[in-house]
Amino acid sequence: MTLPSLFHMHLVSDATGETLAAIAKAAIVQYQNIRAIEHVHPLVRTQRQLKRVLADIEAEPGIVLYTVVNNALAVELEQHCQRLKIPCLAVLRPIMQVFESYLGAPQTPTVAGQHVLDADYFRRIDAMNFTMAHDDGRLPDNLSDADIILLGISRTSKTPTSLYLAQRGYKTTNLPLVPQVSLPEQLFRQHSAFVVCLIANVDRIADVRRNRAILMADRDLETYVDRDTISAEIAYTRKIAAQYGWPIIDVTRRSIEESATMILKLLNDRKAGSKPDTDPVNV
Repeated sequence: MTLPSLFHMHLVSDATGETLAAIAKAAIVQYQNIRAIEHVHPLVRTQRQLKRVLADIEAEPGIVLYTVVNNALAVELEQHCQRLKIPCLAVLRPIMQVFESYLGAPQTPTVAGQHVLDADYFRRIDAMNFTMAHDDGRLPDNLSDADIILLGISRTSKTPTSLYLAQRGYKTTNLPLVPQVSLPEQLFRQHSAFVVCLIANVDRIADVRRNRAILMADRDLETYVDRDTISAEIAYTRKIAAQYGWPIIDVTRRSIEESATMILKLLNDRKAGSKPDTDPVNV
């Protein structure tokens, strides 16, 4: 049997489709030699909208994943896929069945329930606004206004990690480390923010810096990508982290999501009273 090199995948949602996209991504990365052609169909809430989706599925059949609360629309979608002999899965159904079985109570279907404008939603928006306003060294006057402070030399993914943490509801600021530049005094005053240092290996930093060189016309590029210089910068990061007891996370082989998850684990450990591990090999 010859395996396909690509396939069509339809994501049908009565909301934004973010949940489906995340689940689909987690699944497809397990098949490195096969590429999915994604067809995203968000905000499908009426018969007319579903009809257009069914036509698209019939034109380019493939795996269908959906999150649709309206039972009549869900049934029609599944029956259409059965006629086409293609797989169709309500991705949240197995999870909801576990909840119903354990809680002993039926669900109360809510379209886009995960996007309800509750306190948590506004907390995430507030965190995002804060993080964007305090990026790349623009520390707040009162560091206790931040939940997390990321320190790291250039190209250690400080900004994207900060933004991901903000999406999780954590006010995050970041500060570039430059051996020749003193750290701001406010960093050493009493504050409640959690400080974490990010590092990566020399090869990764050199490669990323080289790829970004075209955008760095104001830098001494030869020094910027010099391996000895980068090694010295990494050593400086390790030195100040050890000096002040700040944990280090090596982001070399970690995605932004994985780095952020580790940061939150360390933060929760601190809140729980356990001492964070400052050894980058272990974190």
